[in-house]
Amino acid sequence: METESMNAPAAATVGADGHDVLLLRRKLDLLLRSGKLLVESAADTNRVVRNMERVAAYLGIPEEKLHIEVSYTMLIVNVSDEAHSYSKFQKCSGHSVNMATISAISKLSWRAIECDYSLDRYEQELEKIASAPRNYGDWLVAVGAALACGGFCKLFGGDWPAFMFASLCAFVGFVTRRQCIAFGINHYMSVVLSAFVATCLAYASTFAAGFSDTPYHPLLACALFIVPGVPLINFVDDLMDNYLQVGLVRAANVMVTVGAMAFGIVSAIRILSVQEINIDKKFSELSMTPHDTYLAYALAAAIAAMGFSMIFNIPRRLLWVVAVGGIIAVCTRNFVNFDLGYGPVIGSFAGAFAVSLIAVKAVHVFHVPNHVLTIPSVIPMIPGVLMYRSLFALINMGGVVGEVTVAVYNGINSALIILAIAVGVAFPNIIARRYIAKDRRRFLERELQLRRERGKFIEW
Repeated sequence: METESMNAPAAATVGADGHDVLLLRRKLDLLLRSGKLLVESAADTNRVVRNMERVAAYLGIPEEKLHIEVSYTMLIVNVSDEAHSYSKFQKCSGHSVNMATISAISKLSWRAIECDYSLDRYEQELEKIASAPRNYGDWLVAVGAALACGGFCKLFGGDWPAFMFASLCAFVGFVTRRQCIAFGINHYMSVVLSAFVATCLAYASTFAAGFSDTPYHPLLACALFIVPGVPLINFVDDLMDNYLQVGLVRAANVMVTVGAMAFGIVSAIRILSVQEINIDKKFSELSMTPHDTYLAYALAAAIAAMGFSMIFNIPRRLLWVVAVGGIIAVCTRNFVNFDLGYGPVIGSFAGAFAVSLIAVKAVHVFHVPNHVLTIPSVIPMIPGVLMYRSLFALINMGGVVGEVTVAVYNGINSALIILAIAVGVAFPNIIARRYIAKDRRRFLERELQLRRERGKFIEW
């Protein structure tokens, strides 16, 4: 959809100018399609705008004439001067996390400038990215999600039999959600059903005391493949970058997703609570102090990070990098939290900050956007034990003095840890971006000048 200002002369759409208008419309279409892929792949808003501005520079659209508006469901681009104004809209739907697409669009925007791509060539490359199959097959992603939840179970203090049981439950839950989506069931209802199924299976572990010494831990981890970690971190990023509207929409999506997940878990436990077991009491008794070696937690963190990397569709060559990032994040958190005694909030911030700080340099080595490395690495620090303590304290209220205090205390602590993780990831990236942007700007201007000298750059 496009609109033209009322004061544009008629010659702008006919005669010699008619070809220019059609060419501009095609350029705007390519620009919007590039932005659409980024938005639908869960790129943060600042990255969407930066990449679209770089694509516009390749297309020969002057920066001073370009206006971009990004929302969660719509992209708007306007090009205007003293005499003309052209606007085009692009609807965005089907949001999912696809780090490979984010990385590919970023590389394409630079390559198109450096290699003097024609519009036809750029469109072909863009279509390849849009239609490219995911790096991991459906069943491999399900296995990765299962092992990620198993890794969470181990990080929460479970033993290796509990790790296997949590992985099995998560595998069934993940496949359930995938089938629900394939059947056309609403996204949030799919979350409810998958959390319900995974929790029903995990609840069986509470009857198998001989199978594991930590039979309640699979309940904590079996549905964590649903946790919307990328939208959560993007929400903080957008707020810090002053994209308030998009950030708040992402926050609302996170809240509804977590609410749907909690509803599925609670429903399963309420239906299956045939034993006189106080689940809330059991969870409150679970130790949050590491009792395994750093090696065991490093292995669990690496497994969880790689599992979520498969869900997020990062390039295969980066799996080991993300695994190392997960190890750094978790071990740093445990060291600051327990060995130095600064607590889980500061520990989680330190772990996320360390990974993000390293990624500022690592992105130039591996040639990928920052979030491709950082987000999967910090996901293993999600405070599952505190989240579940708060949840079960709320649903098991019976009028006893102090119940609300326990629920609120655990809820606030888990929220602070999640916020610390998000800020720890975002802060170094935002600070470094201000310095890196100057170098990128100089490089972009140099490349555009070379294109002009080659006669390949024609402005609108």
